[in-house]
Amino acid sequence: MTGQDRILPGVALMIAFCVTAPLIDVAAKIAAQVVPVGTVTLGRFVVQAGLMLPVVLAMGLSLRLTRRAASLTFWRALTSILATYCFVAAVRVMPIADALAIVFVEPFIILLIGKLVLAEQVGPRRLAAAAFGFAGSLLVIQPSFVTFGAVALFPLATALFFALYMLITRRLSREMHPVTMQFHTALFAGVLLFPALLVGGAFGSWQVSFMAPEGIFWLWVFCVGLAATISHMAITYALAFAPSATLAPLHYLEIVTATLFGFLFFGDFPNSLTWAGIAIIVASGLYVIHRERVQARADRPAYPANMPPPPV
Repeated sequence: MTGQDRILPGVALMIAFCVTAPLIDVAAKIAAQVVPVGTVTLGRFVVQAGLMLPVVLAMGLSLRLTRRAASLTFWRALTSILATYCFVAAVRVMPIADALAIVFVEPFIILLIGKLVLAEQVGPRRLAAAAFGFAGSLLVIQPSFVTFGAVALFPLATALFFALYMLITRRLSREMHPVTMQFHTALFAGVLLFPALLVGGAFGSWQVSFMAPEGIFWLWVFCVGLAATISHMAITYALAFAPSATLAPLHYLEIVTATLFGFLFFGDFPNSLTWAGIAIIVASGLYVIHRERVQARADRPAYPANMPPPPV
């Protein structure tokens, strides 16, 4: 198979991710109108673990974990729980496109963590792009905060937890197969979350409690896990076929599909201020991707291994 032949299925799978990922949000928004947010979050991981186990067994993959892999999986599961809970809590009342637009500041958070915590070299251009991206998110947050209150900050928390989730995933990908990683993360998340929901219910916190869905809402909770499983498998294999630098710009198609589904299912459509914020976030994100490519090319041939590349 040629490089071009591998890139085409990678692009197709990335587009499939952008189409199926917002369906997680649609199902979660519907389910969370009646079912506690914590229960919807738990359902996502239980269904995902149940669907992934036969895949792991069919592929003959080992279920064993090293101590390091188990530790990283624990933290990956915890950040995934927090990111999922915050986003479900947000879309329960907010339009999906608005919440997702705010979450798209996640690459900028990764950039800042790399600069401030991991001492990675990040130049002024990418830092400026991150600042513009955050400014764009404020254009989305401000009217949402007026309308929905503090819940408008939940997508920002999702972006933070998802950034940490991605940084942990980078480390964990060296320790286990991505399919096994999906199963173990879902399993760990379910084991961690269920007792937390029982405690939340005992203290009278309805949103952080377990309540078995009834009627059609069983289906909606199942669809959250089903869409999560399909979309995450799609992006996992997309990255196996094509480089992340090729696929990253396509991720912004998710805002388009999220807007479409939000309008079709709930009649929501972003206002002009939100569209301005989305445009700034997308433009800033694409510029960061461009600078990452420039940096990657500069790192390869032009500089000796003992000389750091110039900041970008």
